[in-house]
Amino acid sequence: MFTFLTAGESHGKSLCGVIDGFPAGVSVKVEQVDRDLARRQLGYGRGDRMKIEKDRAEILSGVRGGRTLGSPIAFLVRNDDYVNWDRVMNAAENDPDQVAEKLVHNPRPGHADLTGVLKYGHDDVRNVLERASARETASRVAVGAFAKALLGHFDISVTSHVIAFGGITSAAWTPESGIEPQDISELADKSEVRCLDEDGSRRMIERIERAREEKDTLGGIFEVVVAGVPPGLGSYTQWDKRLDARLVRALVSIPAVKGAEVGTACENSARPGSQVHDEIFKRKPGESVPGRPHHVGPYYRRTNRAGGTEGGMSNAEPLILRAFKKPIPTVMQPLWTVDISTGEPVKASTERSDVATVPAASVVGEAVVAIEIAGAFLEEFGGSTLVDIQSNYANYLERID
Repeated sequence: MFTFLTAGESHGKSLCGVIDGFPAGVSVKVEQVDRDLARRQLGYGRGDRMKIEKDRAEILSGVRGGRTLGSPIAFLVRNDDYVNWDRVMNAAENDPDQVAEKLVHNPRPGHADLTGVLKYGHDDVRNVLERASARETASRVAVGAFAKALLGHFDISVTSHVIAFGGITSAAWTPESGIEPQDISELADKSEVRCLDEDGSRRMIERIERAREEKDTLGGIFEVVVAGVPPGLGSYTQWDKRLDARLVRALVSIPAVKGAEVGTACENSARPGSQVHDEIFKRKPGESVPGRPHHVGPYYRRTNRAGGTEGGMSNAEPLILRAFKKPIPTVMQPLWTVDISTGEPVKASTERSDVATVPAASVVGEAVVAIEIAGAFLEEFGGSTLVDIQSNYANYLERID
């Protein structure tokens, strides 16, 4: 079973992760992991922290000579900013005077701060915000890079782009857009806001600049596209095996993401069934599906309002997922809160922060979706080695053809 754990605080020594149940023989280059870590740090509207951190993965175990061994994979992502926080964040007993300089008593509305100190009995909000920080997602991006490496052996691509930013919208991807799904991320990365539309990018940047001047923050929507998925990942047999439920859960686990949809779910809720459900067609031998060069299986749909899932299973159409991200809670014109040490009304604390992180969140979205798809793929076709999995997958494709 493919599982992972992450650990680490935002200003601690490092972030780390352990991956278990990953097959042997998968080609993984540390440069691939580092590339995704770097992509997560980009995006117009990021704060000064990203000028300090140069995220790189140090793979400690489970990989040798560029291939996975089948044993647990452990890695570190060091926090370069730790040198400025050593006397406050180290595991040893700290100097009370220096700790007092970084003490936080003013929880931010919209953050884990207040509920975290209540739940865990802390008197310093920093004990919550350090782990609740979105910096944790760097670990998951590293795990996602391993998942994408596995999926790449089976021509499954996981890509993303931004389709809305602070109320400025851009078109969602469709097979008719003229962009191959596996090329979405590469094209999106050329935009400072990861938007595929040049005019949309310009308007989004203008909106971010206005928010910066107003000392405010912005949210938005990003889309994740998974192409080359076979029919049958996930299952209708138990609620927790449903693929769409797993994918939505993964997306909403990203800090500040408060909702997600599969396909055109929101629009579908207002339409009659005859205008929603995707009609089924049989592919002739050797026939390619228009706009879907990597389509797998003998059946296809000419529309994809279901977003690639039916009955909790992938149906071989591209998986289309959208995540809705709220604005960052750290607002540079602080909102009212309560000092937990005195009970008096005060303005919320302000950590060094970003204006907007929707582009970064879209890269994290790729990672968490890739992790879920890889997990479902291994549940269906798993083996101890890549060769075993390839054999199992080939047998399945032959059976359903």
